[in-house]
Amino acid sequence: MFGIEETAFWLAAFAALMVGFSKTGLPGAAIPAVALMAEAFREDTKLSVGAMLPILLVGDAFALSYYRRHAHWARLWELFPYVLAGMVPGYLVLWLTPGDALRILLGAIILALLGIQVSRQWFGWRPLPDRRWLVGTTGLLTGFGTTVGNAAGPVMSIFLVSQRLDKHEFLGTAAWFFFLVNFSKIPLFVALGMITPQTLRLDAMLVPIVVFGALIGVLVVRRIPQRAFNFLVLVLAGLAALRLVFA
Repeated sequence: MFGIEETAFWLAAFAALMVGFSKTGLPGAAIPAVALMAEAFREDTKLSVGAMLPILLVGDAFALSYYRRHAHWARLWELFPYVLAGMVPGYLVLWLTPGDALRILLGAIILALLGIQVSRQWFGWRPLPDRRWLVGTTGLLTGFGTTVGNAAGPVMSIFLVSQRLDKHEFLGTAAWFFFLVNFSKIPLFVALGMITPQTLRLDAMLVPIVVFGALIGVLVVRRIPQRAFNFLVLVLAGLAALRLVFA
């Protein structure tokens, strides 16, 4: 089906649904989506990263339609130079790392990001002081993580929380950040052969699912018990990441 097996297609479809939901609902829902897409393209993990990018861009565009006027641009301009610096080693890793090793690296990154998410929820979060090291570290980690595996959401979330932004500023700043960064990755992924006619055909079929997920996020996020949902998302992400690393 669309260049991949039927089971793999449904894994990709579930990943697309979670991406859409994460952009307008709970950001943590995007973490297992990366692992699910990697499972759908188990024979070539690099293709999974390339296939995920257009899906993320659709979700970013949908989020911008709701929150584009609330971005805190001063914070974004501070981050971008460090993000660019972090993308350079990420590009080299994609270029030099074979698919099997990249799958293990991607699983390890997801597990690390899950550790950050669990720490936030378990210990609570106190805003960090406004320090240059925080901006630099966030930019480098998000640049590397988003290039290697589209996996930078939790780091960016922690940074935005530390900036004491209100809810709309948080969502608007994140929407612009990921839209611009994800758009900038298109030439790199094409040059590395990670975006192909096969992945684009699949993405075209998944666009309505991304939009549906985003609409669900807008309509029902306030009615879902957040603690229970977050727990389920983290458990699924952990299982998927462990499969990437050890299977």
